[in-house]
Amino acid sequence: MNQYEIRDPRSQYPTPDQLTGGDQGEPGTTGEMPDKPDHGEETYQGSGRLTGRRAVITGGDSGIGRAVAIAFAREGADVLISYLPEEEEDAADTAALIEKAGRKAVRVPGDIRDEAHCAAIVDRAVSELGGVDILVNNAAFQMAQPGGIVDITTEQFDKVMKTNLYAMFWISRAAVPHMPAGSVIINTASIQAYQSSAPLLDYATTKGGIVAFTKALAEDLAEKGIRVNAVAPGPIWTPLIPATMPDGKVDSFGADTPLKRAGQPAELAPAYVYFASQESSYTTGEVLGVTGGKPVS
Repeated sequence: MNQYEIRDPRSQYPTPDQLTGGDQGEPGTTGEMPDKPDHGEETYQGSGRLTGRRAVITGGDSGIGRAVAIAFAREGADVLISYLPEEEEDAADTAALIEKAGRKAVRVPGDIRDEAHCAAIVDRAVSELGGVDILVNNAAFQMAQPGGIVDITTEQFDKVMKTNLYAMFWISRAAVPHMPAGSVIINTASIQAYQSSAPLLDYATTKGGIVAFTKALAEDLAEKGIRVNAVAPGPIWTPLIPATMPDGKVDSFGADTPLKRAGQPAELAPAYVYFASQESSYTTGEVLGVTGGKPVS
């Protein structure tokens, strides 16, 4: 089946009680998940909507980033993925899927909390892809703390801020001078920007910031012909979930959505393709929720 064939969204993927993420530490890897996410490996069908484009995706090794990388490649784009060095195995698998689609894959390991590394990501895209037409600021870190603010250390707060906000700013600032008119920036926000939860206070704070950043940057870059939008996922089944959620939470992950299940990365990819393509030429400063029915407003 592909992303166009009609299915019942309630039963299209497993419910929370049918998913096992495995016992692993952060950042988590796909290979250690007994129930692996669907990234569209067998289902995403491209139609040339991004032919000849050059894309940079942070956090492109697994989860939403891998699904977007697969979709972009099958739509005709060459893709650079950035990721942490400990995610090399996942990154290699993603790169192989990009190349299987007949497109160029560039792997750039490193920590995006470092400003110099963020600039280096863009430099690699310019030197090896010839430029940047699509930037997807997707990489993020979360660590749920059931005790709320008193359990969030300064070290954790700093890591979340640097990964989710600072890196987005650094990479966008470095990329813009290399992006021609018609280019796009797509940021990954979250339902947490609108329905924030206490255990994810720091993460939710950054996601609210991403929404504001998206809208302000869209206004800033409109005069250059560069569009900026965001996708706000709900609960999505990725390696980060079992690696960072408290014991017991995975068993109910996604059960509180109207569709009663977690989403799969493959269900996010079409939203990114829409924003990346010329079909959304009159859309900028927008946030598209892909949340299983939870309101984004």
